[in-house]
Amino acid sequence: MGNSTFVGDILILEGLNVTSQSFIPTFILLLLIYIFIIMSNIGLVVLIFRSKSLQQPMYLLVCNMSINDVFGATIVIPHVLRDLLISDSERYIHYIACAVQAFCVHLHASASHTVLMIMAFDRYVAICNPLRYAAVMTNRMVVSLSVAAWGTAFVLVAILVGLSIRLSRCRSVVFNLFCDNASLFQLSCENLLINNIYGLGYTVVLLGSSLGSVTLTYLRIAMVCLSSKNKALNSKALQTCATHLVVYVILVVSGFLIVILHRFPLLAESRKVASVLGHVVLPALNAVIYGLQNKEVRQMIKTLFHNNKVT
Repeated sequence: MGNSTFVGDILILEGLNVTSQSFIPTFILLLLIYIFIIMSNIGLVVLIFRSKSLQQPMYLLVCNMSINDVFGATIVIPHVLRDLLISDSERYIHYIACAVQAFCVHLHASASHTVLMIMAFDRYVAICNPLRYAAVMTNRMVVSLSVAAWGTAFVLVAILVGLSIRLSRCRSVVFNLFCDNASLFQLSCENLLINNIYGLGYTVVLLGSSLGSVTLTYLRIAMVCLSSKNKALNSKALQTCATHLVVYVILVVSGFLIVILHRFPLLAESRKVASVLGHVVLPALNAVIYGLQNKEVRQMIKTLFHNNKVT
């Protein structure tokens, strides 16, 4: 009885189909990208909190995105790096750890959408109601929006994963590099109707509200820019909104790609690669997009380098 329970609690993970020739380059590349993600995003957060001129609503919301990127990358990349170093027979994970990882993976994905939604709202107020911006986007409002973004994601994901861990298990192989909700409920032979209904509802609510709010927000911003003859306003709006839209498009496309590839078992290897890239590409790009393309942040970086050089 004890032995069967032990076997049931230990899950086998699939690995990347990496050849002996490409193993070392793949490991080094992933490691370097992970180091860059950690250093660039944490560096951006430290820079914003150290500089009083950058402690504005927009940058404080960017901190949410950077923290989420570090969180998402840390959930997956070290796990994949470890599995590249060990044999197939040693590539296992405890069921509880698998459930926690699945929760964190979906929390990261959901928070990416909710945080981008509040960042879109910030740009809407700044461009469409500039005179009321300081009154609306107070520190209290920024904190409230941040708590709402993370709280909503937490509740939605807690229910999603909770419905999966309630199921009994008849399989022990996880058909992925890491655990996610699909991996969890596919371990069961029970009726998955409730899981599928909630999963569909979760996707519709999250993506629907995300796409709807971002689309409406930027349509409104576009209308304001078209009706305004202020070239400076239009240029600033284009610069700030373009970076936000690039990040959002990458997020949506990568999410849809993974969902679509889940429907085609023959493309399992492509799905694995897409899953890893989803936790690598955007976290690596965000610090660059929100940091180096922003005039104030660039100026602060130049000032810090200049001070260090003088010292």
